[in-house]
Amino acid sequence: MGVGEFLFLLTGLKWTLALSAIGFLCGSAGGLAIALMRTSGVRALERLTGGYIALFQGTPLLMQLFVVYYGLALGGLHLSAWVAVSIGFTLHASAYLGEIWRGSIEAVPRGQTEAASALNLGYAARMKDVVLPQAIRISLPATIGFLVQLIKGTSLASIVGFTELARAGNIVSNQIFQPLLVFGVVGILYFLMCWPLSLYGSHLERRFAVATR
Repeated sequence: MGVGEFLFLLTGLKWTLALSAIGFLCGSAGGLAIALMRTSGVRALERLTGGYIALFQGTPLLMQLFVVYYGLALGGLHLSAWVAVSIGFTLHASAYLGEIWRGSIEAVPRGQTEAASALNLGYAARMKDVVLPQAIRISLPATIGFLVQLIKGTSLASIVGFTELARAGNIVSNQIFQPLLVFGVVGILYFLMCWPLSLYGSHLERRFAVATR
């Protein structure tokens, strides 16, 4: 494998990182809204967001990307591969992060919210100043774990022709006929992205476990 092929893999790596960042950041915004609705006490909102989460957790990511790209095109809305996979990963991430953060919000001791209510804090102030700071801390290990899964999941974006790291590896492999070498390099690049995050997530989990003893 020459320099040109390796640089092409790095271009795929760039798009993998970009897609992961878009999906995670936009999904975080949607996930926070879903988590707040899931814990709002409004039955209609809780049922609506519960159905949304069940839909995306109960179907494969591959199918979700397929539906966003090809399904919307059948309805007359033609999206580029980049836009389609960005939307697909955002929706997918928002469902999973919403459920992670819902559990974290509910894990905050009830006495904290009762004390905030006793101080006459409204819902917004109670969430912003009391509940969410603690919930974010509780959710960090699971959130980082999901980010690792999201990075690896970007390899499915090739279903709609988007050239990320895995598809770039497949293209190079078909050109030079050295699949073991090419996908060995691809695997190393994925490992270099995911392993530090996994270590950090494990570190946080151990740290929080000690703090709660």
